[in-house]
Amino acid sequence: MAKIDWHILPVLCVLYLLAFLDRVNISNAVIFKLREDLNITTGTQYNTALTIFFVPYVLFEIPSNILLKKLRPHLWLSVCMFLFGLTTLCQGLVQNYAGLLATRFFLGLFETGMFPGCFYLMGMWYKRTEAQKRFSFFFSSTTLAGAFGGLLASAIGKMDGLSGYNGWRWIFILEGLLTCVVAFAWYFLIPDFPEDVKWMTEEERAFIKAKLAKDVGDAGRDVSISWKDVIDVVKDYKVLLGGLMYFGMIVPAYGYAYFAPTIIKTYGYSPIKTQLYSIPPWAVAFVFAMLIAYLSDRVKHRFLFAMFPICLAMAGFGIVRNVHGLATRHTQYAALFLITMGAYSAMPIIICWYAMNLSGHKRRSIGTGWQIGFGNIGGIVATYSFLEKDKPNYIPGHTICISFLALAAAACIVYLGLLLYRNKSRDKAAGTGPIDLTPEQEQENELLGDLNPTYRYQL
Repeated sequence: MAKIDWHILPVLCVLYLLAFLDRVNISNAVIFKLREDLNITTGTQYNTALTIFFVPYVLFEIPSNILLKKLRPHLWLSVCMFLFGLTTLCQGLVQNYAGLLATRFFLGLFETGMFPGCFYLMGMWYKRTEAQKRFSFFFSSTTLAGAFGGLLASAIGKMDGLSGYNGWRWIFILEGLLTCVVAFAWYFLIPDFPEDVKWMTEEERAFIKAKLAKDVGDAGRDVSISWKDVIDVVKDYKVLLGGLMYFGMIVPAYGYAYFAPTIIKTYGYSPIKTQLYSIPPWAVAFVFAMLIAYLSDRVKHRFLFAMFPICLAMAGFGIVRNVHGLATRHTQYAALFLITMGAYSAMPIIICWYAMNLSGHKRRSIGTGWQIGFGNIGGIVATYSFLEKDKPNYIPGHTICISFLALAAAACIVYLGLLLYRNKSRDKAAGTGPIDLTPEQEQENELLGDLNPTYRYQL
């Protein structure tokens, strides 16, 4: 398992760290005269530039996962990685608002496969009781990207004026160039599925296959996926609820990621100091998320470990919504820690809980694509939640975030109830006595994954 971890986690974490960094570094760039240089004057133009990213990002999640299965992860993910790095670099060279909109659109298109693709790939390597620590460690790339982005922006911002470029251009150019360079090496390092990798012995491969089959049934690697399969999977109430849980979390998560530097700037800090003050909440969130993940795996439970962080995030948004003024800026800043700790530790719990309750290549690839795709519609809501006219307190934005956290909590409760009902129904059916099945029927049941009558959902 250590061998598998070393081949999978560092590579995917770096990949997603760069993806998230290239996605949200516009929040750092806007502090360094991006609005002025591109003549972004009206209140919602900047918000529209954030929103357009999510249009292709939402639409192509499921097709991307299907392509990942067909083309192999190392090829598909590395090509996407190079293209979104190149797009980020081009974002630093745009001369007007239209150019910014075009690059943000293509950034969303090329990043669409990163998040669900990585979770789908990881889900095919680990048992349910092993997954949460790994999922949270991977997801915490977002918190590391937030911290790293603030640190990098504070350093790159000092290049302001170099070669006639303001600091915001250098943020995009250098971070995009870094992604392109890493993508070339990652073509050789990104792992494929257990059935395909060359760095495992046949004995190790057989062990992983048997272990996973015992936990969730046959992976169904060779089963083809049709659009009818997509419709069949998405019709499942459990799958629909998974998308709703994530949808509720995305709004506060992106609301913070895109607007944290802008909010911190209202506390009276300089641009460089604003970037530096954005780092600690992300760093603390990483540590807290790993602690929550460890405890969740230890007790083999997900629901309560999702609900507690959601409540923390609600408390944080409640404070920044109601406590205002420079005299209380330390209290407001402390509330940002609650927001990051809550939102960015609940999200990986919810994703892992949902993804690992889907079994097999077909249901997991479609299901994770649906959850991330539908959930990221919330990104559109988030980008219009914090408007220029509402500063410096942004009360409507904070209220919206609290409301969507409540939606996520309600969806988690309903999801738990559905799992309990289905487990109880299957226990009751099993209590009527064993049913004799032919070998062909047993094999067919194995391919059903979580629809197999013998399968029990993790709570």
